[in-house]
Amino acid sequence: MIWITSDVDGNVYKEPFSKGILSRSLNISDIGAQKAHEIACDIEMELIENGVTEIHSYELAEVILTHLEKIDSSIANKYKNWRSLRTSEKPLIILIGGASGVGTSSMAFELANRLRLKNLISTDMIREVMRKMLSKDLSPVIHKSSFDAHESIRTTSISIDNVIEGFVSHVDVVNVGIEAIIERSVKEGISIIIEGVHVVPGFIKPDLMENNNIIIFTLTVDDEESHKQRFYSRCRQPWVKRSLEKYMDNFDAIRKTQKFLKQQATINDSRIIDNMDINKTIDIMVNDILDKFGGVDNVEQQKSKRHNDY
Repeated sequence: MIWITSDVDGNVYKEPFSKGILSRSLNISDIGAQKAHEIACDIEMELIENGVTEIHSYELAEVILTHLEKIDSSIANKYKNWRSLRTSEKPLIILIGGASGVGTSSMAFELANRLRLKNLISTDMIREVMRKMLSKDLSPVIHKSSFDAHESIRTTSISIDNVIEGFVSHVDVVNVGIEAIIERSVKEGISIIIEGVHVVPGFIKPDLMENNNIIIFTLTVDDEESHKQRFYSRCRQPWVKRSLEKYMDNFDAIRKTQKFLKQQATINDSRIIDNMDINKTIDIMVNDILDKFGGVDNVEQQKSKRHNDY
């Protein structure tokens, strides 16, 4: 039995070495479950052959890093950055936006699994809470969908497309809830992914976005026919209540919101990803996150906190 020790607020605790935990950590580099398991087995064997029965988690991390560098320096670098991210005092806050049907929910779920983040919330859920707080008379826009919110505007502007005006009004209301969750996450040190159509670059308070632990992605589906096919696939699911007809009747409006989202992302220098390939999209997001928040600078600051995921 190999025991892993760690310091927690001045106290030492031990737990058994786990190839499963190590395999999941290694898979951040997208090397595949089988390869990750093989490497974990090799590292366990290396420890056994060296007569190691007890090792501190930080010493184990150095053993793992040295082993990975012999295999592939890029895998080693991703592991190092991932460990730095996991041990940072700052929470990781990921925002994923995109028009209806581009796959923000699916990508958020996959990204949470890859990064092993437990907290995930949809802006649609935030909107539902706000609907309970704001009556239709007080805020008719919030009681519509993002793509048909313009139907609730009593006096439309002559200087902006009415679909975009309705969308902006819709986002403005929900954005209050988004900012509240971000502020709470920063205050409490809770890592989270927030996804949905209401995540729009440039709308969140600049002082919040200045935090270097917050990153925003805008997903698109640039090909129109592919975008339509996403709705066909979605509406085949038994839990989807909104009809395909509703989406198709408003497809042009949805495409307008996508164009606006891309413009906002470009203006605010945010990453835009054409979400045609799920694996490619996840890889891009993971690499961006590791490049921005990874590295060795933050590792030493967390030795007083429990860290048991190698």
